[in-house]
Amino acid sequence: MNSYEAMIIFNPELTAEQLTENIEKVKGMISAKGEVESVDEWGKRKLAYKIKNKFTEGFYVLINFKGTNELLADLDHGFKISENFVRHMIIKKDA
Repeated sequence: MNSYEAMIIFNPELTAEQLTENIEKVKGMISAKGEVESVDEWGKRKLAYKIKNKFTEGFYVLINFKGTNELLADLDHGFKISENFVRHMIIKKDA
C-alpha cells in the first residue's frame, strides 16, 4: 500500500453534526480498503475564488492514509457524486 494525503473542502452550509458525519463516512470508505493515519480538521476558511458559482468558503479537512489504486478510484467517485464535497485533491506521498 502507498501513502496518500487527501485535502477535502466540504460544503460550508453543513452543520457541525453533518460535517462530522461526512468525515466519518470518508474514514469508513478508507478503512474498508486501506488505513487512516491521521485526520486534521482545519476549519472553515475563505476560498480564493467562487466555486460552483456560489461557495466563497469551505470546511477544510486533511486526511493522511494508506491505500491501493482501487481505493483512490472509490474515493474519487464518492467525492464527485455528493453535494457535500466542494473540492478534493489526493496526492501520493514520497516513500
